[in-house]
Amino acid sequence: MKRLQIPLLSYHNRILFLRLSISALVLIGLLTSSSDAKLKIAYSDWPGWVAWEIGIQKDWFKKVGVDVEFQWLEYVPSMDAFAAGQVDACCMTNVDALVTGATGKKGVGIIINDYSDGNDMVVAVPGITKVSQLKGKKVGVETGFVGHLLLLQALEENGLTESDVELINYPTDQTAQALESGDVAAIVAWQPNSGQALKVVPGSKPVFTSADAKGLIYDLLYVTPESLGKNRNDWLAIVKVWYKIVDYMKDPKNEVEMLEILSARVQISMEEYEKIFQGTYILTLDEAKKFFKQGEGFSSVYGSSQIGDNFNVKYGVYAKAEFSGKYLDPSLTNSLK
Repeated sequence: MKRLQIPLLSYHNRILFLRLSISALVLIGLLTSSSDAKLKIAYSDWPGWVAWEIGIQKDWFKKVGVDVEFQWLEYVPSMDAFAAGQVDACCMTNVDALVTGATGKKGVGIIINDYSDGNDMVVAVPGITKVSQLKGKKVGVETGFVGHLLLLQALEENGLTESDVELINYPTDQTAQALESGDVAAIVAWQPNSGQALKVVPGSKPVFTSADAKGLIYDLLYVTPESLGKNRNDWLAIVKVWYKIVDYMKDPKNEVEMLEILSARVQISMEEYEKIFQGTYILTLDEAKKFFKQGEGFSSVYGSSQIGDNFNVKYGVYAKAEFSGKYLDPSLTNSLK
């Protein structure tokens, strides 16, 4: 899985870099965006998004009469493409969508694909078996992004605060090496980086995961407001296909074929992918409707997004509150039976 990460500059320079990059991409998008009627969706390496491959391989979009092109990109480039107007929709976490919205292009979440259910981890070196033992120690994490938010939740639930640990800023794809080096007592990462940390440091273990904070990290399909307004019926058809994919995935008799399709897309073995897939909870239609209800806390995508928004403002990702109900549109999901 590749979530939001940019080069290791000073924190505020990294944020400035991201703002300038996305602003430039928006300008480019005004010049290069296509008037092609074909809908374009950017998706990347996360189980709840790789799952689109099932519908692609089985031609389910063609069968409902929707002309759609899925573009397989790394996570950050997928958001860049969305900000530049080069795609109509992008798969993003609810927190990262706010960053993209504040600095470049706002999207509207129409599908909650899943929530992280263990793939995001705080991994500690041998000898540390619980979060409370991290007090006074160094923790490697990409500050200001979703792993940082997970760490704060882990500390809070175990009677600690951020000031009780020393944060060492690492890009997420370098956290496994950081743990292996012995420079930190723990790291925060998501699959495949978290899994790699467990492999390279024998005896290391996850002391807190997203399974301990279900709903902290939701993964959605975000559509541009313009495309949603212009092509609402097509997006409704895409939502219907998504839940056909979900029904297929939930049927035990399809497990082998499902893993074949998903693992082939990311070019790893079925056995490896099965382990990664278990850390993502794909939502059924009824479950998605439940999480699409307005509420506080992690049991609602609204509450989770508000928590993420507060985090982003506190850590200077953007200057003022960004989240509002305009970022989410449950109506297409709720219209299905």
